[in-house]
Amino acid sequence: MKPKKPSPLMLTLIAVAVLLVLFVIFAQVYTEVLWFDQLGVLSVYATEWITKVVLFVIGFLVMAVPVWYCLRIAHRNRPVYAPVTPRQENLDRYREAVEPLRRMMTIALPAVLGLLGGVALSAAWTQALMVLNATPFGTPDPQFGHDVSFYVFVLPVIRVALDFLGMVTLLAFIASVVSHYLFGGIRPGEERGLHLTRTARVQLAITAALLLLVQAGRLFVLRYENLTNTSGIVTGATYTGDNITLPAMLIVSLATVAVAVLFAANAFANVWKLSVVAVIMLVVLGGISIIGLPAGVQQFQVQPSEQSLENEYIQRNIDATRSAYGIDDVEVIPYSPTVEGESGALRADAETAASVRLLDPNLVSDTFRQLQQQRPFYGFPEQLDVDRYEIDGQMQDTVIALRELNPGSQADSSWLNQAVVYTHGFGVVAAYGNQQGNDGQPAFLEANIPPTGELGEYEPRIYFGERSSRYSIVGAPEDSDPREIDYPADGEDGSAQVYNTFSGEGGPAVGSFFHRLLYAIKFQDEQIVLSDALNPESQILYERNPRERVQRVAPFLEVDGDPYPAVIDGKIKWIVDAYTTSPEYPYSTPQVLQEATQDSNTERSGATQALPPQQVNYIRNSVKVTVDAFDGSVDLYAWDEKDPVLQTWMKIFPDLVQPVENMSADLMSHVRYPEDLFKVQRSLLTQYHVEDSNSFYTGQDFWTQPLDPTVNAERNLVQPPYYLTLRMPTQEAPSFSLTSSFIPRQSNGQTRNNLTGFLAASADAGSEEGAPSEEYGKLRLLQLPRNTTFPGPGQAQNNFNTEPEIQTSLNLLRQGESEVQNGNLLTLPVAGGLLYVQPVYVRSAGETSYPVLQRVLVAFGEEIGFAPTLDEALDQVFGGDSGVQAGDADKAGQATEDEAGTGAGEEGAGASAPDESVQEALDEAKQAMEDADRALQDGDFAAYGEAQERLRQALERALEAEQGPADAEAPAEGEAPTEAPAEGEG
Repeated sequence: MKPKKPSPLMLTLIAVAVLLVLFVIFAQVYTEVLWFDQLGVLSVYATEWITKVVLFVIGFLVMAVPVWYCLRIAHRNRPVYAPVTPRQENLDRYREAVEPLRRMMTIALPAVLGLLGGVALSAAWTQALMVLNATPFGTPDPQFGHDVSFYVFVLPVIRVALDFLGMVTLLAFIASVVSHYLFGGIRPGEERGLHLTRTARVQLAITAALLLLVQAGRLFVLRYENLTNTSGIVTGATYTGDNITLPAMLIVSLATVAVAVLFAANAFANVWKLSVVAVIMLVVLGGISIIGLPAGVQQFQVQPSEQSLENEYIQRNIDATRSAYGIDDVEVIPYSPTVEGESGALRADAETAASVRLLDPNLVSDTFRQLQQQRPFYGFPEQLDVDRYEIDGQMQDTVIALRELNPGSQADSSWLNQAVVYTHGFGVVAAYGNQQGNDGQPAFLEANIPPTGELGEYEPRIYFGERSSRYSIVGAPEDSDPREIDYPADGEDGSAQVYNTFSGEGGPAVGSFFHRLLYAIKFQDEQIVLSDALNPESQILYERNPRERVQRVAPFLEVDGDPYPAVIDGKIKWIVDAYTTSPEYPYSTPQVLQEATQDSNTERSGATQALPPQQVNYIRNSVKVTVDAFDGSVDLYAWDEKDPVLQTWMKIFPDLVQPVENMSADLMSHVRYPEDLFKVQRSLLTQYHVEDSNSFYTGQDFWTQPLDPTVNAERNLVQPPYYLTLRMPTQEAPSFSLTSSFIPRQSNGQTRNNLTGFLAASADAGSEEGAPSEEYGKLRLLQLPRNTTFPGPGQAQNNFNTEPEIQTSLNLLRQGESEVQNGNLLTLPVAGGLLYVQPVYVRSAGETSYPVLQRVLVAFGEEIGFAPTLDEALDQVFGGDSGVQAGDADKAGQATEDEAGTGAGEEGAGASAPDESVQEALDEAKQAMEDADRALQDGDFAAYGEAQERLRQALERALEAEQGPADAEAPAEGEAPTEAPAEGEG
């Protein structure tokens, strides 16, 4: 009976299904081409995929052809004989059963294996391109004398090739054995043993010999990989590896070649038994020489004299690690901090004291949101950024954020609103880092819609940001009515919105039906095709997150987890740091980037991300990138032009990265030292600040990073680094810096929270066009004497928390359902000692509440200050007169006398009478908070401001009533004041 042929309808349906699948694939690929082409970096996409295709073809052929050839030879040279045993009869029946499928299997099996091989090999496209464009490091390794570029660029490709060839030869050998057995080339004899045809003997001998030769090559190369081995006392070849393991690997690899030759001889003579014995001897030799003998030498020779025998190899590790991570030129400064805060001690550090940042970017996001969000469809990130701007001729530390579009606010609205109407955010909001505004609110230097303030004229629209929606469709002919909401405003015609039309080149065109169809398939959204909102000038904006955008444009870079915005040359630009990395630097200790860059910031906010869980032992901040917030254009600048890894990639993509000379002066002034690189470096410096191998071996001077004392101690989150303007002891003037501290490493299950070191990286690149400051990136490490017990961050926080007078005042602030939140605990080397500064915020209850700065905590040695302003707190610590005016010296009472009088008249009270009860004041505070929440929900900002003023006055009266009039005067030296200054006083 003939098999039934498939019907024409079925064939048609199958063809249509295949065409649809192919068109979907085409849509995905072609839209990628459009995206890269619009950005002007199509060469990146093309180079990557051409390389992948070439490697795929090579992998397919190298994997499929040998397997196919082995199957073909086995079948073509199969013996023809009559079965003589029941086993052979059964085997013949099996052969007859599979014969109809043989031809298909002979083709299908190699094809499938070839596809898998091609996919596997194409994944090594970066290694292939790097080896073809390798750049020398100019540094030889201390073991073999090869340039480091051999390990970074050449060795990975050799490893990939040998692993791939090992898999090919193994599969070819297995295919030869199975096929010859099925086709009779290998058959059991009447007695013990196997009978092989000549073809089978030659084929098995050659494939087995090739398999052994590949293993010999892998063993030989493994000697070089031993220089990044982490199983010893330090990374790299140690005493046992150098003297026993490496010579043994060479001997065994040569012996493997000899055994391979012996196996190849089976093609001409039957020496299988000798070959099998040789393999067994080879395994025994390898086990003894590579595993057993090194273990014995390590146990009985090295361990009793480990410090002296491993000294040279520990020093190799120290030198390589410090060089690979860029910490080999850290300036170590012995520092014996004083604990006596004398009067006028801060005069030499006046600029540092005036620049202390009181605004905590981790806490004031809600404050920015409540005061500057303007409409629900705007939003701010959970963690704001720190930058600096020149205001009135002076550089000013600034907390900054963009008023981005909040896609979540439009979750229930129509497709038209989500994709066409709500397309962008609007404006920068920035506040002085060292000042307080009215009632502890931020002192904004740029705010409102349209933007007003100190940052000058700039394009305020934000189409590309960290909170942007999946895609937006923008653009229209000049004579059409705008449809994109630009910003809220009260127009003369009664309208509540101003509309705008995107006028840049931000995404691929979707004006044609064909392009609309492609993107409808890409985003699985039929509205892109059906909607009449699209027009011949429409563009589609997607891949809008600056971090992800850079990662796609430069896939060979690791991107920093915290892009930050800046107003540069009249535009808002995201500045993104990018890194070149490698896991192959010989003798350098590896770090898992995710573990090294995790801290309390990455755990509690969605804005800052840790780096991926990639293990590296070499890193450079080689590239600075900007992403235009308006049109999404990406510019890459070669920041570390001496980096051989970057030089290699610049050969591969010659037009992608610009020279640093192209950076404008305005952009240069906003470049800062990258946070993730600093985290990796400080993680290494907990050990590698020790440069002497003998001291390193003992580990007695190893440090650790302190936990963040402002978060839940049970979570064990590391304290993040902080951007501050300060002057280190060897600096002539203060500079914008990134800082962190160290405490002793855990011993006997306990950690002593004494400060042992303080690290600062000069984060200011200067403001000269195309020429970074020579000071930029300089690492300075204050190393405290080992016999000191200067309190670390944890102890300083504990001292604040246990001071009775401070706790009494804070408990008052907590009344009425208010919450006290500790801001970032900053450490500054001033006055010959170390100063701790912590802002204290108070947050009322309710959904619309936000934290406001109410007090500042200061500690210097054993002295603690607690006051409404930093200036007052410093005076308390330094004998009643610190000798300087802090940045918030005039910010204790921002209201004018008229405003103060009005507020007092409305409430019927100015300063509280001494006999006013605490409870009465707290009741008034609670009522004021409830009124404020109600007013904000109703959108009545006048009533809201009035309620906030009543809340502040009620809290002040509560403090005065608790402490009495005597305490309202100047405190005795060393005591913390517990009353806010009168309105209008400094």
